Amino acid sequence: MNLLSINNLAKIGREKPLFTGVTFGIQEGEKAALIGRNGTGKSTLLNTIAGVLQPDEGSITINRECGVSFLPQNPTYNPEDTIREHIFKSNSPKLNTIREYMDACAALGDDEKSQKAYNAAMEKMDKQELWNYEAQISSILGTLGLHDLTRKMGTLSGGMIKKVALAQVLVEDTKLLLLDEPTNHLDISTITWLQNYLHDMKRSLLMVTHDRWFLDAVCTNIYELARNKLKLYEGNYSKYLEKKEMEAEIEENTERRIESVLRFERDWLLRGPCARGTKIKARIQRDMQLINREKFAADKGFTFEVKGKRLGGKVLELHNISKFYPKGFAGAETTTPVIKNFSYKFTKGQKIGIFGDNGSGKSTFLNIVTGQLAPDTGNVEVGVNTSFGYYTQNPVFKDTSLTVLEYIKETAERMTLNEGKKEVSATKFLEEFGFEGKIQHSMVSTLSGGERKRLYLVRLLLQNPNFLILDEPTNDFDIFTMNILEQFLMNYEGCLLLVSHDRYFMDKCADTLFILEDDGSISGFVGKCSEYVEYREEQKQLNRQQTAKQDADVAVREANNVKEITTATSLGAQGETSPSPKKKLTFKEQKEFEQLDAAIPALEAEQKELEAKMGSSNFEEARAAGDRYKEIAAQLEEKYARWEELAAVAM
Repeated sequence: MNLLSINNLAKIGREKPLFTGVTFGIQEGEKAALIGRNGTGKSTLLNTIAGVLQPDEGSITINRECGVSFLPQNPTYNPEDTIREHIFKSNSPKLNTIREYMDACAALGDDEKSQKAYNAAMEKMDKQELWNYEAQISSILGTLGLHDLTRKMGTLSGGMIKKVALAQVLVEDTKLLLLDEPTNHLDISTITWLQNYLHDMKRSLLMVTHDRWFLDAVCTNIYELARNKLKLYEGNYSKYLEKKEMEAEIEENTERRIESVLRFERDWLLRGPCARGTKIKARIQRDMQLINREKFAADKGFTFEVKGKRLGGKVLELHNISKFYPKGFAGAETTTPVIKNFSYKFTKGQKIGIFGDNGSGKSTFLNIVTGQLAPDTGNVEVGVNTSFGYYTQNPVFKDTSLTVLEYIKETAERMTLNEGKKEVSATKFLEEFGFEGKIQHSMVSTLSGGERKRLYLVRLLLQNPNFLILDEPTNDFDIFTMNILEQFLMNYEGCLLLVSHDRYFMDKCADTLFILEDDGSISGFVGKCSEYVEYREEQKQLNRQQTAKQDADVAVREANNVKEITTATSLGAQGETSPSPKKKLTFKEQKEFEQLDAAIPALEAEQKELEAKMGSSNFEEARAAGDRYKEIAAQLEEKYARWEELAAVAM
């Protein structure tokens, strides 16, 4: 079923058309991504489809039965709304019922009125069979760290607001999701969960993201927006890269053939042929069309290296550093360690990624390393020749009245790159990082937050530091610009400390990880970020299996205790002097008793596993788990009763 149809869509930007003649559709179950360089109009196209912007030409048709949920880059909200009010603003009957149930749970007390409201909400949930749906919503909110739904939106950080907005679109009862940079502000663990959720869901998806790992795992189609046009590449991001490579090779070969033909035709034209004949006129016209054609322009593949200062014998040493959150910080009841007794000696050429969930202290660690924050215990020793280049998430600009070009030229008019083999102007260098045309002459104060961050990074790289520290540098880069940065970092000879939620980027640029644990300790992992994520998932699976086994063992021990109690009770009732004749189990009953001894713990263990699946992101899986859970509960009730009956005889 077709959910979305776009016909001949066009939108004009500030200086030129962003896109024209865009025609495509989204089918039920399709998961597609929009990719392209910064400024090509990806977010504009998504906002136009969502109805936030009006197209200059063309039409958008959405299936009446579809329903659309839109996550913008910068969500809007009422500061006075609670998280619950914001999430459940949809007019969906299902969500209205679940909201009533949640409100009734929150207001439940000893009074008769709240009890009646709670019972009425329970009845509606039963009637509409929404328990699995409610479990899905609770799972989504919990995974995103949204536990206190009474908090006001105006009190939340930017990252938490993005999470609330993401939760809102995920819980809505719609068939099409439009997501603009959904992974921004999420840690790698949450991104992995979101990736699996979007992959498993039955809903359709159109999103803008620069996370290539995410693209590869989720998308079935890639739409590239380039040269004002939209082009479809079927398959995930890896398939897109393969097809682009083949396409480039074909176009280059075509260009060579055309140029070969034109060399002969130019000679013919220079001889001044008589244009009176119809055939000659047609030939001249065809030649002029070939000469004036839009020529194939492959990606330039810009790469660069800057030679930093030579590092000395001592680069950076951390000696037993610790940092504590004070009592009351973020609700903490006691002084809590964010970093605990960590020591490390950095050496030349190390490239280390920092892995930890949001709030684990990644930025705190970087601030201690660079001297912007003092440790509570321990000390930091910096080498004499060590020169830091620190990219922070929120860079500060001393003078925002400078133009973009003036800001860069404060560092250098021209850049000597690749060990003196290449020299480029400041203008050219800015173009490679997405600052093209009039924007170079715009004041820094007029730039968006993302543009400022990108500009700050460009200048930072040109200052030739020999110890780079990057805190989430990729949030505002397109895929093409990230490739440039990756190539630079892969060839970088100094030290690198990197925080990023982009696994593809982390895999390319860091070969060792610092893992920030929940208790404040920092452990090491030699390997790529993706390898660590896989290792951590394996450990979680092993822990779940061990927990299930322990629960089964406890159930067996409790069953054995029941046997012993039954035996003791029976002996006490009979007395020691005159025991009454004891009935024995038949061979068939003994076998049944042994089977029950094995079956009951197994069913209890399966119940434990099903509890986890009932919170799955896959609605079908959760529904099936819920049904099976009810079946097992009924079976266990029968088996418990029969086991007790047989145990009374056996003991």
